[in-house]
Amino acid sequence: MKSKDQQLLEDKKHLNRYGYAQELLRDMGGFSNFAISFSIISILTGAVSLYGHGLTYGGPGMMGFGWTIVAFFVMLVAASLSELASAIPTAGALYHWAAALKGTRIGWYTAWINLIGQIGIVAGIDYSVALFADPLLAGIFNYQSTDTTTLIVFGVVLLLHGILNHIGIKIVAKLNDFSAWYHMAVVAILVVSLAFFTKLGLQPIDYLFHVGQTFSDKPYFLAFLIGLLQAQWTFTGYDASAHTIEETVHPRVRAPWGIFNSVAFSFVFGFIMLAFVTLSIHDANGAVNSDNAFIFVISKALGGTFGNIVLWLVTFAMFFCGLSSITSFSRMMYAFSRDNGMPLSRHWAEISRKFRTPAKAIWLAVILSFILALIDYITKLVNPDAGYSTIAFLTAVSVVGLYVAYGIPIYLKLRAESKGLFLPKHYGPWALGKWSKPINVISLIWIVFICIIMVIPPNQMAAYALIGMFVVLVIMDLSYYKKHFKGPQAALEKSVDEIRRLEDEFEHGRE
Repeated sequence: MKSKDQQLLEDKKHLNRYGYAQELLRDMGGFSNFAISFSIISILTGAVSLYGHGLTYGGPGMMGFGWTIVAFFVMLVAASLSELASAIPTAGALYHWAAALKGTRIGWYTAWINLIGQIGIVAGIDYSVALFADPLLAGIFNYQSTDTTTLIVFGVVLLLHGILNHIGIKIVAKLNDFSAWYHMAVVAILVVSLAFFTKLGLQPIDYLFHVGQTFSDKPYFLAFLIGLLQAQWTFTGYDASAHTIEETVHPRVRAPWGIFNSVAFSFVFGFIMLAFVTLSIHDANGAVNSDNAFIFVISKALGGTFGNIVLWLVTFAMFFCGLSSITSFSRMMYAFSRDNGMPLSRHWAEISRKFRTPAKAIWLAVILSFILALIDYITKLVNPDAGYSTIAFLTAVSVVGLYVAYGIPIYLKLRAESKGLFLPKHYGPWALGKWSKPINVISLIWIVFICIIMVIPPNQMAAYALIGMFVVLVIMDLSYYKKHFKGPQAALEKSVDEIRRLEDEFEHGRE
């Protein structure tokens, strides 16, 4: 059993082999690494904020079947990413894996696509906080909740998350640890409350798996597919365990387990929660026609005061989720910027001397996320009859951006294996063995499928936003990439085989 100091030295040397110095404070344990991804997934954010979306399109069967189907395929994607995190343990994660497996250009595109997804997920999570907090605050302070007041609350939440992340990784890690336990506790409170105190009792269990009912104008099969956004957006952001890998002790084992376990635990706890919430519905039509379906269901089931207490508990869980998402986003920008991948990279790669956090990257993450929601706000002022919701727009952008970024290194790993460039010896201690290739292939098929589903009407605005961002990306490729980006330091002049050769030398030397 290694001491912590011995493990830290080994982790530092592994990182040095990839051309990077240990700048970030490496102080996160296995549970903290798991907790940040579990908190970003946050079943009390995605499944709750898009509960009305899922119910509207897929009916109650969305909660029983839709959640389970999505969770199964996402666990395969998570397992595929876990392998890569174990093999190449750097904070650049997705983009660094892509660059090491194929080349700097594909790595650069992966990074920017991931950044687009990260902007969407931070904006989506903190906007979810605002969607719940604003009407609750309106009830306390006696004002009318509007799109404008929601945007203001959203800005305040982002500001608080920026301040907490700026202060340091230690406090964020502790809050993430607390957040994981808090999520489990709130789910337990919600489930017990609905099981024993629901005013009209629970529906029969088969109601949870009732299919064929949709409250949209779409045919049920298509409506069900559109409703999958609820579950699919919930299961995003678990690459956070990889983005904080340089702050994790024994990362080649703990980070992969953090990625995979965060999805697995979220599936179980989320299914239990959704089951009881759905079984407490006695007016589905009223729920889908309300301003917030989840608030409607809980208020009807538990009553005013008790229902509000539960809703505040859920809102605080969302707050912790947003805190973790800023952490992940800022680390990704920091890692990309230290390789000069962004304009003004020297600022975003700068580490605060006092707090040892990428302070400027943290505040850039806050600003970009606010701008995305602000653009949507202005668009709706110009076109008040827009047939989509802000939360659906933000979440679809994040799903497509993140999952395309997830898929690129998985595909490149399969490609490298087929050419004999990525061999069994290149895997880390966390690997899928003979199941690796079929799991990778199924993961890619699911990613392609779900990205198409996420941008079809009524969510075509997400497609337009993504197309616009991609056009900007191509312009930046022509104007910035060729002049400034030389690639990850490890991928610049070293192939995957060379990287592994250096690691083997280190291992033999240590023995």
